[in-house]
Amino acid sequence: MKPFDIFLATAVAVIWGVGFVLTRMAVDEMSSTLLTTLRFAITALPCLFLPRPQLSWKVVVATSWLLVAQFLAQTYGMAHGVPAGLTAVIVQSQALFTVGLAAVLLREMPTRQQVLGIVVAMGGLMMICFTVGYDFSVFPFMVLMTAPISFAFSNLLLRSAQGVPMLDLFAWISLIALAPLLVVLFSVDGAATTWHALTHVSLQAIACVLFLAVIGTTLGYWIWGRLLQDDSAAQVGPFALLVPFIGAAASSLTFGETFGPLRLAGMIVVVLGIAVMLLSRRPPALREVA
Repeated sequence: MKPFDIFLATAVAVIWGVGFVLTRMAVDEMSSTLLTTLRFAITALPCLFLPRPQLSWKVVVATSWLLVAQFLAQTYGMAHGVPAGLTAVIVQSQALFTVGLAAVLLREMPTRQQVLGIVVAMGGLMMICFTVGYDFSVFPFMVLMTAPISFAFSNLLLRSAQGVPMLDLFAWISLIALAPLLVVLFSVDGAATTWHALTHVSLQAIACVLFLAVIGTTLGYWIWGRLLQDDSAAQVGPFALLVPFIGAAASSLTFGETFGPLRLAGMIVVVLGIAVMLLSRRPPALREVA
């Protein structure tokens, strides 16, 4: 990867890591469905002046619904007691699913050194995971586990959007996402509860929603999508392993979350795994088999 691409991938990791803390703050005042709906409604606004991307409707709709599933799952988990640090670990395990699906579906095989880096980094994530308290029920955890799988599939779909402006694409993806989100919102929360939440929201919650929508979704996914177009999934995906490190640090500063030697060691191992993957060469493309 180019040095500037490495910088961009790291910046996205910081944005998404902080986003988990802001999500936890926002769900204290509104439901997970309302937060997700507002997030996509704001990111859909550029559709007013951006053209529809020249991409198959199947790809656009599939990517849109996968992102809806991802964000609903992770906000639902956090709204029902899953800590921000553990949520970041689970969601960003998408790197493992991304590389695995890319190898199976696209025959984009990682190198041995990249595999080693992934194994090392995933070992660090497991060390971090073991230090988080499991003070929540099984069902929210099971729902949350669908988020990284949805994330991985959307990564691969974005790889197929070669030459498509990412800002245009994500604006229209967000617009399409509003249909299922509004159905879920009024079916689960109801009109009265939704209106009460909107009329009693604080400035802090509004700021959180704006950051998650404009910076976390529009800017973050625009950069992420461009990186997936220019580099392989095995090179870009592992950068998301930095997100739990950043999310845990931000959560510690904001909520006073503490971690002992095992968690600190896990963070160091994650960074080590990222370094191993950065030193690897881009895997050669496999020849198409007739």
